[in-house]
Amino acid sequence: MKVLPIVLIIAVGNIIRRRSILSEGAIDAIKGLVVNVALPAVLFVTFLQMELESAFLGLFATILVVCVVLFGYGYLLRRVFSIPHDYFPFLTTGFEFGMVGITLFGTAYGLSNVGYIAIVDLSHELFIWFVFATILTAKRDGVSSFGATMKGFVSSPLIIAIVLALILNLVGLGNVIIASSVGGALIETLGYLGDLLIPVILIIIGYGMRLSLRGVKDAAGVIIARLVVLIPLAFFSARFVVGDLLGLDPAFEAAVFTFFVLPPPYIVPLFMRPDQVDERVYANNVLSVYTVVSLEVFVLYFAFNPTLG
Repeated sequence: MKVLPIVLIIAVGNIIRRRSILSEGAIDAIKGLVVNVALPAVLFVTFLQMELESAFLGLFATILVVCVVLFGYGYLLRRVFSIPHDYFPFLTTGFEFGMVGITLFGTAYGLSNVGYIAIVDLSHELFIWFVFATILTAKRDGVSSFGATMKGFVSSPLIIAIVLALILNLVGLGNVIIASSVGGALIETLGYLGDLLIPVILIIIGYGMRLSLRGVKDAAGVIIARLVVLIPLAFFSARFVVGDLLGLDPAFEAAVFTFFVLPPPYIVPLFMRPDQVDERVYANNVLSVYTVVSLEVFVLYFAFNPTLG
């Protein structure tokens, strides 16, 4: 079973933490390698080789609308049910594409096919950088700096890799680069870096999992609130929006479903003030438990959809 290695490597990551084989600092350094090197390498090659279609604009708009609506949905639930956690709305929207999405989809369907879920993620990245992160920063610091957001956006290795690859692809240089001896060597080198991605990310995820009864209770509200909306939406979007309305490749159905069952963005706790200990514990509990639930839902989906198309 293709997804069994996911579970086993996550377990290895958890054992590494429990046995203190690696420190938190070492894991943070490895995470930096993944985010700044391995992940951009995979996405650069993916977008450089991808055949772009006008129908992608419909998918782009769909994901963006879903993210915005989910954000409002979170605020509405917090007000109606008097949820005490200030960061509840930030956990009802957004999807952990980089650390979880590529890993699940790439392991199950092959790293060469991550282009499908990468396309799904495109407008989500804009939402995260220009809406989500901006509001998170304003909540933490009391101000919102568009300049700082832009600086973070244009200096992100992930964004640089995607934008550069898209530009080269659109002007027709993608195939030229791949066909040249230097370009071919570069692509092969980036491929080697990309090979680090899946096992290392799974170890990082396993290392960060600290499940407890309190954690499950804390996470239950967010998990129920998200999945009661996103599971039906995943099936509807995959079948009717991707297939019937946009007429995209059937592989996008699996990509959209996978995307919609991903956990909230892992960056939420990083934007909290040091004194917000309870909120940070709450967010980490949600992210840990939701990651496990996402894995279970994805494994079940993959059991019935083992191939793309």
